[in-house]
Amino acid sequence: MRSDVTKVGAKRAPHRALLKGMGLTDDEIERPFIGVANSSNDFIPGHIHLDRIGQAVKDGIRMAGGVPFEFHTIGICDGIAMGHGGMRYSLPSRELIEDSIEIMAEGHQLDGLVLIASCDKIVPGHLMAAGRLDLPTIAVTGGPMMPGFACDSDLDLINVFEGWQKGGEALKALEDGACPGAGSCAGLFTANTMACMTEAMGLSLPGCATAHAVDAKKMRIAKLSGMRIMELVRQGITARKIVTIESIENAIRVDMAIGGSTNTTLHLPAIASEFGLDMDLDLFDRLSLETPHLVNLRPGGPFHMIDLDKAGGIRAVMSRIKGKLNLDAMTVSGRTIREELADFVPVNPLTNARIIATLDSPIHPEGGIAILKGSLAPDGSVVKQIAVSPAMMKHKGPAKVFESEEDAMSGIMGGQVLAGDVVVIRYEGPKGGPGMRETLSPTSAIAGAGLSESVALITDGRFSGGTRGPCIGHVSPEAAAGGPIAFVQDGDEISVDIPGRKLDLLVEASEIERRKASWKPPEPKVSGGMLDRYRRSVTSASKGGVLR
Repeated sequence: MRSDVTKVGAKRAPHRALLKGMGLTDDEIERPFIGVANSSNDFIPGHIHLDRIGQAVKDGIRMAGGVPFEFHTIGICDGIAMGHGGMRYSLPSRELIEDSIEIMAEGHQLDGLVLIASCDKIVPGHLMAAGRLDLPTIAVTGGPMMPGFACDSDLDLINVFEGWQKGGEALKALEDGACPGAGSCAGLFTANTMACMTEAMGLSLPGCATAHAVDAKKMRIAKLSGMRIMELVRQGITARKIVTIESIENAIRVDMAIGGSTNTTLHLPAIASEFGLDMDLDLFDRLSLETPHLVNLRPGGPFHMIDLDKAGGIRAVMSRIKGKLNLDAMTVSGRTIREELADFVPVNPLTNARIIATLDSPIHPEGGIAILKGSLAPDGSVVKQIAVSPAMMKHKGPAKVFESEEDAMSGIMGGQVLAGDVVVIRYEGPKGGPGMRETLSPTSAIAGAGLSESVALITDGRFSGGTRGPCIGHVSPEAAAGGPIAFVQDGDEISVDIPGRKLDLLVEASEIERRKASWKPPEPKVSGGMLDRYRRSVTSASKGGVLR
């Protein structure tokens, strides 16, 4: 066992003494040591119940003959961090989570890992650690929140983000009813998208992604995961034997079919990098062109995660598109995707047919995400095309330029943005932010003002998974790196062509060169601290925004 280096032989008597100081017996010391990396904390609804999941995992490990050691990572609630300087810390937290898991696993020479997390940057941080460490690993995502209910409608957090500016008596009802308890927000936002990606890649047991936080099924999956990690350790099945380029392609196809968050274009390349795999944005676009959109979940559609779970979850989606999948990809269950799908039968066939469309009659003929390139985004940009109305799939209009998210919010709320405009928010990229903040507040304000059918928004920052409308993010190179978005001026005409995959600044090249010659990068928005270190080493969003 890997952990023997810490406990076997006379010279390890001091180490065994410390282990016995925690109550371990001689028999336990001889067993495999399994790390349980848990992001449970009191800040995030998606994580307030993870202590119970951690206990179930540890019970499973003990039942199967292992010794669990639980430790914790940090975690930020993107919703609470949204719209202010706190959001600068969200994306950087991903790498700190990864580093902390590496430090604990390597410092104690663990034999295997169970990763427990739920939300936006936290699940990716855990998965990146799995790739870097290449230990036997299984992930248990914490599960979605149930939808809320008020004003005679099912609700989620995005209803509040888009509805607050209307005020009135209904606002209190929205605020009180939108988030009814534990779990990651009820729609297919980034947190739940990443849970779905985890299962589709084969790193969590079947059904884990959509089993809700309050469902006893989640606790059973957690216990079974604790038992299963012992088999992975015994068989020497490590994370890199599960996650290959074929399994990542499976995840992207599932992402396209369910219409997941644009943040997958940031996280999946970062995860692939830690698994020693090369991928770029073009892979998303190629697979999107080949994979229809089959599930109409919030924010673009009417359904919530509970509906997908009732329909059979990720296995049901993979069954629909199995002809497009790499069926020989292995999973932590010990079975291939082919074997898992061969046994799958939806227990609610009518709901399955209602929620998940077929390849012959899809909701949209292409997948959820489109990658746009052009003179404004030479290295690419990202849009959730299924959440854009047909009227805005092509748009041309004058730029309304803002130098930060706060300036954009003031302009939108102050009536500066008019129908037909193209809002440009820059210096919000990985370096320029720094931290590449989500700009859910401006996109929600545009939607709440009734402008999502007539105004496009373009940024070198990124969006929440709850964003809808013609919102194009991850523009690369970013403004702080001297990308073309830095040279846009008010009134410049910008052309958006989502079907043509084009994003162009309609200004003569000679004029752009003139502006570039006189451009100087602005002073960094922060100095000192971890954000300054992050700014100096983070790569482009087109490369996953990783640290190098």
